[in-house]
Amino acid sequence: MLSNSLIELDRAHLVHPVASYRGHEQAGVRVLKSAKGATVTDASGHQMIDGFAGLWCVNAGYGHDSIVEAAARQMRELPYATGYFSLGSEPAIRLAAELADRAPGDLNHVYFTLGGSDAVDSTVRFIRYYYHALGKPTKDQFISLEQGYHGSSTVGAGLTALPVFHAGFGMPLDWQHKIPTHYAYRNPVGTDPQAIIASSVAALRAKVEELGAERVAAFYAEPIQGSGGVLVPPTGWMKAMRDLCSELDILFVADEVITGFGRTGPLFACAEDGIVPDLMTTAKGLTSGYVPMGAVFLSEKVYGTIADGAGASAIGHGYTYSAHPVSAAVGLEVLRLYENGLLENGVKAGARLMAGLRDLRSHPLVGDVRGRGMLAAVELVVDKERKTPLPAAAEPARRIFDRAWNNGLVIRAFGNGVLGYAPPLCCTDGEIDAIIERTRRTLDQTLEDPDVRAVLA
Repeated sequence: MLSNSLIELDRAHLVHPVASYRGHEQAGVRVLKSAKGATVTDASGHQMIDGFAGLWCVNAGYGHDSIVEAAARQMRELPYATGYFSLGSEPAIRLAAELADRAPGDLNHVYFTLGGSDAVDSTVRFIRYYYHALGKPTKDQFISLEQGYHGSSTVGAGLTALPVFHAGFGMPLDWQHKIPTHYAYRNPVGTDPQAIIASSVAALRAKVEELGAERVAAFYAEPIQGSGGVLVPPTGWMKAMRDLCSELDILFVADEVITGFGRTGPLFACAEDGIVPDLMTTAKGLTSGYVPMGAVFLSEKVYGTIADGAGASAIGHGYTYSAHPVSAAVGLEVLRLYENGLLENGVKAGARLMAGLRDLRSHPLVGDVRGRGMLAAVELVVDKERKTPLPAAAEPARRIFDRAWNNGLVIRAFGNGVLGYAPPLCCTDGEIDAIIERTRRTLDQTLEDPDVRAVLA
């Protein structure tokens, strides 16, 4: 009864993110009731392994009492402190210091946000200010990758390059430009890593020449493109693009909102890629999704230029909840958990996840398996030779999500038939094996769809 009343209340009042509003009203909400470890339970008592860690964010897993205690303790002592007027709180100061200590290279300055989208927005403002401080205000053009995701705020949605975030919003803005993605499985230059890297380098160079080097401010890239379908670049791709940005005198922004905090193995994917970006964005795993928080890391060059450019003047960028003490207290405890076994377990679990998913390659519907650590994707096709995607009539996003759910598994089912995985780092061997087994069952059921069988090679 409670569940039905909640469904009606949701239908009448709660606006859901990235949803067909009418479609959602018709289908009704699925109410999640509780969670522990890697398992979530809905209001009917149905249990599932959360193979997507909420929205790629509950990296530590659910139900850590020590995280809850850290938040409660901070709420009792000091539930809010502004960062304005040169005020602050101990948790935020300590978290900034701990993060700077672990970040790649000289990313020593941390600006806290509420999440990934406003972290990306903040980079745009910092970069604009940086070039004004250098006396180069015409460097105001920004470049990102097709199929990249950099949030859904007004500015971030334009840097994002997924059609649903542009349609009906008048995006992207005229100073936001794209180059082709590295997407190895469907790259026009083929699958050779060096050819893909050379193609991306040539595309960025050509775009900068087209716009004018004196106009281009920055290039944005995710170490792995998440919402674009978990697209993993060849080894060396990030370094090649970073080096080119240095050569062309444009800032390189690494968006680690998804990849940060153990998702690919180490604390930051940039460390694995052997690069130091000029700015880096994080969120999600920063607090393991327990409370909202994001962060922008600024290099010494960027921070120093902005600080010197402003002199005694205030830099007019700020959020009410920047460096929130409760979020910071949670961030400190989550960091402690990562470094006391969770990162290590994530590496082990990630190797098992990738091995299990690769075993699915022989399935008639599996065209590609890709990933790094606890971030992976399976791309489904009906013709392996031609790489033909599942037909739209098969409604892959809805049907596959529903089937996996019924089979006791939460995954991301993209509209083009890509299945996304980002399980909590706390997963046991048994839970990883269950993710694989339940995926196989879901694929077998999809194989029986008449509209899939009709076009199967």
